[in-house]
Amino acid sequence: MEKIKLALKNTSQTKELLLGEGVIVRTAAVFEKLFPGQKAIIIADKTTFGIAGNDVHMLLAKNGIAQEEPYIFDEHALHAEWNYIERLDKRLSETDAIPIATGSGTINDLVKLSATHTRRPYITVATAASMDGYASYGASITKDGAKQTFPCHAPKAIIADIDVIATAPAEMTAAGYADLFAKIPAGADWILADALGVEPIDALAFSIVQDGLHQALDNPSGVREGNRDALRNLTEGLMLGGFAMQAYPQSSRPASGAEHQFSHLWDMENFVMRNGAAPSHGFKVSIGTLVSIAFYEQLLRSDLKKLDVEACVKAWPTAAEAESKAIELFKGTNFPTIGLTETKAKYITHDELRQQLTRFKNTWEVTKERLRNQLIPVDEAVRRLDTVGAPVTPEQIDLSRQKLKESIIPAQHLRRRFTILDIAVRTGLINEWMAGLFGKGGLWEINR
Repeated sequence: MEKIKLALKNTSQTKELLLGEGVIVRTAAVFEKLFPGQKAIIIADKTTFGIAGNDVHMLLAKNGIAQEEPYIFDEHALHAEWNYIERLDKRLSETDAIPIATGSGTINDLVKLSATHTRRPYITVATAASMDGYASYGASITKDGAKQTFPCHAPKAIIADIDVIATAPAEMTAAGYADLFAKIPAGADWILADALGVEPIDALAFSIVQDGLHQALDNPSGVREGNRDALRNLTEGLMLGGFAMQAYPQSSRPASGAEHQFSHLWDMENFVMRNGAAPSHGFKVSIGTLVSIAFYEQLLRSDLKKLDVEACVKAWPTAAEAESKAIELFKGTNFPTIGLTETKAKYITHDELRQQLTRFKNTWEVTKERLRNQLIPVDEAVRRLDTVGAPVTPEQIDLSRQKLKESIIPAQHLRRRFTILDIAVRTGLINEWMAGLFGKGGLWEINR
């Protein structure tokens, strides 16, 4: 809990976290402390209302807290889509009640954005350890056919009852474990950006996420079996990821890197599995995580003393060439300009590339040691993710290996954040690394 206390001292919005077995009974006390004399309204879907919403409703009533009738989405398959935001905005505009989001990713994103639209705080009762978004300041909503992240407030308080979380479907917990595991390569990406002078590490935000991360991930069997200590460590790690983003408001850098860019890309492409459903965020990130770690293993095996900096500079496109490629890459999509925008934001000149790669070579031994201390070998990553029930091959989310391979370059262009994908492109090693991943003997060999 010391890590939680430190994190909460540095969060910009969340001020309370109750984490443990049976803590849901303290929901009324937290509400009274934060919102004395105010009315509450529980927001849930049919499933989460049965799991926890009704209990919270009764607890509030027992403690004399005034309430609106719970607002329950009755859709069989609820998604974080704009039409639900409009419905919830309308309902909240009719009352000054404080929302209590009772659910996991979808419910929380809907409440988070609608609460921001209607200018009020809210609290969250978590029903699954499925993602790190409970404590983050953004909501991922599909609008105009594309998944978009909207800036909005994080909750004032989070109640994470491990007894409730233990009842969540195994695939939701596996998705949460994969989302937490993603902090391993995300941390490596920040180390890389720091070493190259692109984005210095914020020591506080980095430590909130990374201190204790390896220990939180070391019992995938326990997570799969619903062991309370393992679930508590998982849930704490996910909450800390969100708190770090509050402590580092510039971006989500503390909690995501290249692995999330794959998930964002597939979201924006409206990728769905054969059953018509989109894979969970955590399951998409699981595959992206393995791509990143596999690339890092190839980087660590590279003899960078032999890197021909001048050859890399000669192969580097002009700004106009890079912009033209970015436009062509996303032509015909629902997001044709994003590649141009992000490419322009992170483009560097030939002289800047020369300086950057020279620095990279000269400091490589130190950087290599930092990365080795951060990373987990890809074989071990596969074992742990498989143990917990997360996908370890693209086919497990109905994604072909060829499609995954074709996603790597677009993913690199999708965000301005500097990651392992950028060093692969700037060093000219991208094709070699892709051959290592998808070629003979690779993790996901493509047989033609």
